[in-house]
Amino acid sequence: MANPYPQIAIDGPAGTGKSTVARRVAQALGYTFVDTGALYRCVALASLHERVGLNRPLTIGALARQAVIRFGPLSDEGQQVWLGDEDVTARIRERDVDNLCSPVSAIPEVREALLGQQQAFAQRGPVVMEGRDIQTVVLPTADVKVFLTASPTVRAQRRYEQLTADANVTLAEIEANVRERDERDSARSLAPLRAADDAVVIDTDYLTIEQVTRRIIDLATRAPGGGDGD
Repeated sequence: MANPYPQIAIDGPAGTGKSTVARRVAQALGYTFVDTGALYRCVALASLHERVGLNRPLTIGALARQAVIRFGPLSDEGQQVWLGDEDVTARIRERDVDNLCSPVSAIPEVREALLGQQQAFAQRGPVVMEGRDIQTVVLPTADVKVFLTASPTVRAQRRYEQLTADANVTLAEIEANVRERDERDSARSLAPLRAADDAVVIDTDYLTIEQVTRRIIDLATRAPGGGDGD
C-alpha cells in the first residue's frame, strides 16, 4: 500500500551532515522536518534532570513515554525544541547529553516509546525524517531512502569545528568518541545503524552540503509521488 504522504528517510552516523541536509531538503520541498535524534537527546536530558542512571532502563523508558517534546517552526538557523515548557534547543547539544544519547537510544523501552511518535509525523503530511534507523525501522516503506556516510576522521573534524568554543575537548578525543559510538550504534541488537538494502548510499567525505542536498532532492522528484509538498 502506498504511503499516505511522501516520505524521505535519511540515516547515517554523526558528522555526515544529515541534520543540515535533511533540513535543507525539507525547506526546498516544503515538507515537515523531523530530527529524531532530538527526541532521544530530550530523553537523555530528562534522565539527567531526574538523576536516573543507565542502570535503570525501565525508568528511563517511562521518562520517554511521559516526555512532552515539541518542535518549533523550521528556519535557516535550525529548529527550536521544547521539553515540556523548557526550550532545550541548545542544552540537548551539550557534551553531557551528547555522551549519554547513544546508550539511552539503545534502551529497548526508549525506542519503543518513541517509535510511535516518529511514525505519527509521517501520517500528518510529507516528511523528511533523519536519524539512525529511519529507513530500516521507522519508515521502512519510505519513498526515498538515503544513508549518508563519511570517514571517522572527516566526521571528527566536522564535529571539532562545531565545538570550537569548548576548549576542553581535543580532536583526538572527538575521533575516539566517534569511533566508539559507531561501534555501539552498529552493534546493538535492536535497530542497529545500517543502510537498508534499497537505500542510496552517499559518501559525503568530499561533497558539500549543497551537493548532497541537490542529489536527494533529485531522488525525491523522481520518486513516485515526489515533488512539492503542496
